[in-house]
Amino acid sequence: MGMEIIDQTNKAWLQEENKTLQQNIPTQYEKLPSLKLEENKVTELTIDFSKPFEKWTGDQSGKSKTKAIIPVTENNERKIFWLNVRNPVYREIIKLGAEGKNTLKIMATGTQQNTKYILVK
Repeated sequence: MGMEIIDQTNKAWLQEENKTLQQNIPTQYEKLPSLKLEENKVTELTIDFSKPFEKWTGDQSGKSKTKAIIPVTENNERKIFWLNVRNPVYREIIKLGAEGKNTLKIMATGTQQNTKYILVK
């Protein structure tokens, strides 16, 4: 079994695919611990709105999902809050940031796929 020569047609698509892959290199976000919210406990967070949130897209539980990688500070510790962009709380967080607010109180109810987030006023 020897190496076969790849003809120019095949080589062209491989070069295009390689260019596409180079353009889709995932952004290297800062590695911080993930925010873990205790069920039914109110947690106060400060969100860093200084730059656009990085996004992660991938499959989870057999479904394609996009999550915002939100830098937060909880109890003077910097963390990452992973939040599905389709979650209604994500829209509320963006709205708060647009209003110039960066501190919020949040509570989680339920666990795993049944987790719901509630902003506490």
